[in-house]
Amino acid sequence: MPFLHREPLPAPPAYGVSTVAEVMTSSAAVLGVDGFTNALGLPAARRIAVVMVDGLGMTLLRRYAAHAPYLRESLPSARILSSAFPSTTAASLASLGTGLAPGQHGLVGYDVLDPAQDAVVNMLGRWDAAVDPLAWQPHPTVFERVSVHLPVVTVSHPRFEDSPMTRAALRGGAFAGAGIIHAQIDAAAEQLAAAPSMLMYFYVNDLDKAGHRWGVDSPQWLRALEDLDAALKLLARRVPSDTLLLLTADHGMVDIAAPQRIDYSAHPDLLEGVAHTGGEPRMLHLYLAPELSAGERDALALRWHEAFGSRAWVLTRDEAVAGGYFGPVRDDVLPRIGDLLVLAREGIALIDGRRVQPTAFEMVGQHGSLTRAERDVPLITLARPAATGCPAGSRSRSSRGARRG
Repeated sequence: MPFLHREPLPAPPAYGVSTVAEVMTSSAAVLGVDGFTNALGLPAARRIAVVMVDGLGMTLLRRYAAHAPYLRESLPSARILSSAFPSTTAASLASLGTGLAPGQHGLVGYDVLDPAQDAVVNMLGRWDAAVDPLAWQPHPTVFERVSVHLPVVTVSHPRFEDSPMTRAALRGGAFAGAGIIHAQIDAAAEQLAAAPSMLMYFYVNDLDKAGHRWGVDSPQWLRALEDLDAALKLLARRVPSDTLLLLTADHGMVDIAAPQRIDYSAHPDLLEGVAHTGGEPRMLHLYLAPELSAGERDALALRWHEAFGSRAWVLTRDEAVAGGYFGPVRDDVLPRIGDLLVLAREGIALIDGRRVQPTAFEMVGQHGSLTRAERDVPLITLARPAATGCPAGSRSRSSRGARRG
């Protein structure tokens, strides 16, 4: 069956070239660790700290640059990377932590099918107790590989220290936990100053929480952006002068109006032959009953296409894999991907009301699909090692605004 959509499907992420998967691997190469390639062309540094801001898409940063005066200075020279696919936290953070595409690390959505249990399992805060994170994602992480050679530190909220997501894709090195952003900045500055060379991962999720709850056009989200901007300015002043301080994100976000948060479980014809539903409201995994014939599968795909028309792309697993959207796919990862994928193109969210709490329909900000607002993320240099002749600790505008890799 051909792709069921009228508009061209966007290109897949350029894995190995310009996605979030190359940020840590390029950093490791800069720090002199064998086995890594500086695909992003990052400048030389003795210490590298990567700030991952959950939910800070490039489209949003440009739209609301007036609320982020510190980040706005570097926008003209910021680089655009792609999130992983789907454009969601589990997939992108796993790609950041492993340097691999989702088809290799196996975290291919917010919640996905575990073939061993024939059950849908969550990849973030509600990880299934029967799923071993190290078996689900067996590849060594960038942090594990780098920590053999030099210090690696994660700065984040204490609750993430031993989370299944951390153990699956972000394991390795030391963990410096702190609950609020200013305490996290203190911890980051202290850790960086304590070693002559270091790789640091600094995770911030307040913006994402505000976006999901109130939407990216809300006063609450804008205040969160303003607070983030001030905190990043302080962090850049606090890091040692030979530090390369980078900012990136895992995905962007779009607001979905309440009438467009659609409970598709109210349409039985869209679930006829569907054994499990997974993914996220902007990128569904539909797992079909194995006894369905090829004709019945085609008919189901056609019903989804007819129901949503130009508002969504509908494609099969084989088409998505052949198109490179998940990158190279391990054999054991393949059944975690839905037989059919439904990607929101316009302002809709598709929710299975049978298996979520009613509060799921209250979530304003959404992500997961291939639109630029969801997949384009920034790579910004907030501080770089002082050039020859520059005083130690200098953070001139020309230094911050130099071309990024």
